[in-house]
Amino acid sequence: MAQSTYRGFASMDQEKRIEIARKGGRAVPPEKRSFSQDHDLAAQAGRKGGQSVAPKDRSFSRDRTLAATAGRKGGHASHGQRPQS
Repeated sequence: MAQSTYRGFASMDQEKRIEIARKGGRAVPPEKRSFSQDHDLAAQAGRKGGQSVAPKDRSFSRDRTLAATAGRKGGHASHGQRPQS
């Protein structure tokens, strides 16, 4: 089995990745972030995206346990890395 090597973003140390990610978050001024300014527009876009998937392929709408597990996993991933205050 070949040994994998990290390239690009994955090869950087955590501080460097955080620094780059912060720049991306600041690239667009708040007044230009349409979804943060117009919640109805954001909801409409979310509905449109959901409708683009065929009903038979909407696994979360058919399997609530799967949706709950994914939500929990996402919550742990996003909150598990925060330093305790």
